Amino acid sequence: MRQLLSHIVSLVLLAWVLLACNSRPEHAQTIDQLPAIYPDYIGVTIPVGIAPLNFSMADDDFTNIDVEIKGKKGGNLHANGSFADFDIDDWHQLLEKNKGSQLMVSVYAQKDGQWYQYRDFTIDVSPYPLEEWGITYRRIPPSYMLYSHMGLYQRNLSDFEEMSMMENSQIHGNCLNCHTQNRTNPDLYVFHVRGAHGATVIHHQGINEVLQARNDSLGGSMVYPYWHPSGRYCAFSTNKTAQIFHMGNNKRIEVYDTASDVFVYDTQNHVAIMDTLLMKKDWMENVPVFSPDGKYLYFITTPTKKYPEEYDKVKYSLCRVSFDETTGKIGNQVDTLVNARITGKSLSWPRPSYDGRYLMYAQLDYGYFSVWHPEADLYLLDLKTGESRAMDEVNSARSESLHNWNTNSHWFLFTSRREDGLYTRVYFSSMDEKGRATKPFLLPQRNPKEYYHRLMYSYNTPDFTVRPVEVNAREMGRKLESPERIPFEAQQLR
Repeated sequence: MRQLLSHIVSLVLLAWVLLACNSRPEHAQTIDQLPAIYPDYIGVTIPVGIAPLNFSMADDDFTNIDVEIKGKKGGNLHANGSFADFDIDDWHQLLEKNKGSQLMVSVYAQKDGQWYQYRDFTIDVSPYPLEEWGITYRRIPPSYMLYSHMGLYQRNLSDFEEMSMMENSQIHGNCLNCHTQNRTNPDLYVFHVRGAHGATVIHHQGINEVLQARNDSLGGSMVYPYWHPSGRYCAFSTNKTAQIFHMGNNKRIEVYDTASDVFVYDTQNHVAIMDTLLMKKDWMENVPVFSPDGKYLYFITTPTKKYPEEYDKVKYSLCRVSFDETTGKIGNQVDTLVNARITGKSLSWPRPSYDGRYLMYAQLDYGYFSVWHPEADLYLLDLKTGESRAMDEVNSARSESLHNWNTNSHWFLFTSRREDGLYTRVYFSSMDEKGRATKPFLLPQRNPKEYYHRLMYSYNTPDFTVRPVEVNAREMGRKLESPERIPFEAQQLR
C-alpha cells in the first residue's frame, strides 16, 4: 500500500512538472512588436546541425523568459528561465524535421513581476547543408604592443564544445599566428610562430615540419598562407609590417607594410619559388590565394608610398595570374580584376568560393588591415560577369572582414565588430543560387549574453573544418622550443 501511494505521488509530481514546463505565463500583456533579444536571431537562416540558438532578452531588467518554437513541418520546443536554453538533441531533431521550412518562435518575458507577450518571429531552416564539423580560429586579447594569453582553437558547431589546439603558454609566450587549412581539410594546415622560437609549421602527409622562420632571400617571414588545392604548394606573402596610432578620428591603430612580396612554397622540395611579377620593385604584393581549380593565383597589389606620411594613400587592387602546378611557375600576364584607381577604395582579404563562381573581399578606404577600419565592408565579385557589389545584406556600420567559405560554397563566415566596435565576433550567413546572402547570425553559445559580455578576446582568422584538427600540443611545443628547423631554399625563376 505504501509503495502504491508513493508511486501515485510520484506520478502526480511528474504530471505537475510537465504541466508547468509546457504552460505559458498567465495574464501577460500583449506587445505589438518583436522582442529585443540577444543575440538577434530574428529572421535568420540557419543550417541543419547547428548548435541551439539560445538567447535572452537584450534588456537586463527582464528576469525571466518563456519561449516556444514550433516547426511548420511539425515538432516543437519549450524553454524558460533567465535565458532560453534549448535541449541540444531536441533542437537537432526539430531542425532536421523542418529542413527547407520555417520555425515560428513565440516569446514571453517578465520584467518587474509583469509578463509581456511579443509578436512571433520566424527562423528559416536552410535546404543547404553545412557539411562542416566546426570552425577553427585564433583568439587574441585586445592589445597593440604586448600580448599575454592567446591560442588557436576549434569549435564543434553542433554543440558548444571548444577545444584548444595550441596555446602560447606551451611555447613560453610566443605569438601564435593564423591557422590555415586547405579547403577545410584538417590534414593540411600551416601556422606561424613569432618570437624567440619563431617558425613556420606545415602539417602534411601526417607529419609536422618546422621550418625556419625567415629566409634572407625573401626579406621577411612567411605570412598570410593559402593552400593550392593539390596540397603540394602553399602561397605566402612576406611583409615588413609597422603600426601607428591615431589621435583624432574614429580609428585607434593603423597597421601597414613598408614592403611586401608574394611567393609560392613547394612543400615537396622545400623551395620558395620567387618570380619578379610577384615581387616588383616599388610595388607591394600581398595576401595571395589560389583559385579552386588551382589554375590561378589571386593577390592584391599597390604602389609603394612614403611611410608613414602617406599611409592613407595606400590603395590595393585585386590581380590574377595563371599558375602551372606541374612546374610551380606563374604565367606571363597579370590581369587586374578590381582596380583601386577606378573604385577609389582599397581591397583586402580576397577569398574565392570553392565552386569558382564568386570571390568575396573586404573593401576599405585605404590600406589592407581591415579589422581596424570601421568602414570596411564585404563585397562580392561575380567571376563570370566581372561585376562587384556591396553585400548590404550582411554589412554593418562597423568593420566586417576575415571571411571564409564552406565546402559547398552556400555558407560563409566572417568577423565583425558590429556590437561594440572593439571585439571581433564570428557570424554566419548563407548564399543562395542568385548570390544573395541571408541575415547573419552570431556564433551560438550556451549562455550567449554572459559569454560574449564577459569575453575580452577577439576571434581572428576563422575558417571551417570538415573534421576536428588533431594536434599533439605538448609534442608541438617541444618541437617549437627545440632549435632544430628545416631550412628551405629560395629559387628565383624570373
